[in-house]
This record gives sequence, C-alpha cells and structure tokens, in this order.
Amino acid sequence: MSVIRVELPQQSYEIAIASGSLAQLGASLQGLQLGQKVLLVSNPVIFKHYGEKAIASLSAAGFAVHTCILPAGERYKTLNSIQKIYHAALAHRLERSSTLVALGGGVIGDMTGFAAATWLRGINFVQVPTTLLAAIDAAIGGKTGVNHPQGKNLIGAFHQPRLVVIDPELLHTLPTREFRAGMAEVIKYGVIWDESLFTQLEQQPHLDRLSQINPDLLSAILNRSCQAKADVVSKDEKEAGLRAILNYGHTIGHAVESLTGYKLVNHGEAVAIGMAVAGQLAVKLGLWTTEAAERQDILIRKAGLPFQVPAGLDPEAIIATLQTDKKVLSGQVRFVLPVKIGEAIVTDRISADLIRQVLGKI
Repeated sequence: MSVIRVELPQQSYEIAIASGSLAQLGASLQGLQLGQKVLLVSNPVIFKHYGEKAIASLSAAGFAVHTCILPAGERYKTLNSIQKIYHAALAHRLERSSTLVALGGGVIGDMTGFAAATWLRGINFVQVPTTLLAAIDAAIGGKTGVNHPQGKNLIGAFHQPRLVVIDPELLHTLPTREFRAGMAEVIKYGVIWDESLFTQLEQQPHLDRLSQINPDLLSAILNRSCQAKADVVSKDEKEAGLRAILNYGHTIGHAVESLTGYKLVNHGEAVAIGMAVAGQLAVKLGLWTTEAAERQDILIRKAGLPFQVPAGLDPEAIIATLQTDKKVLSGQVRFVLPVKIGEAIVTDRISADLIRQVLGKI
C-alpha cells in the first residue's frame, strides 16, 4: 500500500492506494473514530459490480450500512439528487457522527460530499473512487457540489473527506471512454506541475486503453497524480491562489460541457479540448512555445481524446458561458495557462477577440 497525506490546518487525511483495498474498507474506517451508521451512496452500474463487497466489508467491521442509489450521469448531478440523499439520511436517522461513503466516479463523489457538507451542518464522508478521473482528481481536495442549469459546479462547498480509498482493481470494469477521460487529468498534472510525469507519458507508445498500461505505469500514474493534487491542496485548501492552477483546461471545458447538455462530451473529453485551447492561447500570448503546445496535443491524441471544439458549437455561446464560470473575478474571466512543461500561471489577460481567434482554429 502507498499512502499519500493531504496536510491541512484543520482536517488532514490520507489517500490510501492498494489493490484489494475495497475488501478492507471497513477495517480502514475503524481507526477514524466514526459513528456506527453509514450511508453508502452509489449508482446502479457501480453498485452492481462493487456494492456487495463494500457492504460486506463495512458490516464485518461493525458498521450499520444503508444505501442510496442515484442515477448515473453528469446530467443527474443536481439538487434533486441531493434531496434523495437527504431523504435517505433522514429515513435512516443519520447523526452528526454518521458517515456518507461515496462509491463511484466524480459525480457520485461530488454529490455525496455536498450532501455530507450540508446534512446536519456537516458530517463525515469517505471517498471510494471507481474511475481513474475520480481517483486522481475529484475524490481529493474537498471540492463538492452540483450543477446549475446555467453552469457546472456553481452550487457547492468545500468539505474534506476523512479518507480516500483507491483500489486499482476497480478500474478494470471501467469503460474505455471513461479511462481516457481520466487520462486527460493525468496529462493536466504533467503540464501544470510534474514534468517528470509528462515525460514518462511521452515515452509510452499507447495511452488510450487500460490494457496497454502496465502495472508499474498505472502505479506511477495514480501515485504521481494523487501526490500532485495533494501537494497543491495542502498549500491552498480553499483556492485562494495556487490551487486555481488545477483548473487548467476546465474554463473552456466547463463551457463545452454545459453547452452540450453534459451528453455529447464527458468531463475528461471537455478538459482535453480546454487544454488544447488554453495551450494555443498561451502560445498567442508568447507564454508558451509552439513546440510545447504540440507535445501536449500529441499526448492528448495518444490518449484517444478530442482536442477540437465540437462541430456546430457557437464560439459566441462559449464566450458568453465563460461569464458564469466560478473563476470569474471582478467581471474578468481567469484562465490557467502553461508557461513551460510542469508550470502554469493564472491570468485574466485573455480578450474575447483572442478566444474567438483560437476557437476558429481549434
């Protein structure tokens, strides 16, 4: 097992990465001094694969386990779904010492965390991510929330998990498209934080299927990506400064997701498109070299990800949607832009005309 610690002023916690750790979930929670009641939140697909094993492990450790099964998909990441978690919490009399366990991808994790942040003004929750994207990104850092019809993740709260349990074996039931979505976030970490990870990815002939990733590389992807997220979050828990770089690719990406109704592209695909756009913006501003942007785009293609805005998507609609982004400050849209492989900055120097120019070529 490898353990990565997220050091925070008030509630530090561990990211535990080990094959077979789902079967040890209950034992892992025993040392956290939690209450007896647990509400396991999942979706039907994930619950069918892993629900019984999770419940058995928690029950064997003495927890009283209840379940709440929500529909799968980003379009269900709404306050209506949160209400269903609240109803289950009330029905099973969850208390302030009780725990919500998120068993699923980023959507389940975000919603479970938000419900935990707001039920009884805050109760425990534990992340058990079942996708690559959730394991290396969404499950870490305490960002929780749901979407508003006019924008992604506009409703939310910071609420840190008590523990993140990553079992690489759970990734083997991941559809190829979802694996590729996770690789977008891996590439992101390489661009903004970890040049060595970026170089390691460049050395691989294929990155678009889990079957092509050997165990050592998968271990490196999980550990280095989680370490990057932990490093940044530990330095800036509430996104007052540095943590904003984790939004690389997300500004345009969130707009693309929202405008396509969360149906045409998934989150990782949207981030890949956003990184390609951000890379070109950085080149236009003289912050990044054309060669570095091409190196990034080669990795995006190698991971089987899109790097072009979907056909028919109006650039003016994208620009308008950017104004509802969470990262807007004093009316100015802030972009994360790379300055070299392994380093990025946040800037509001991006004009609408420059965005139009780049979108016209992507």
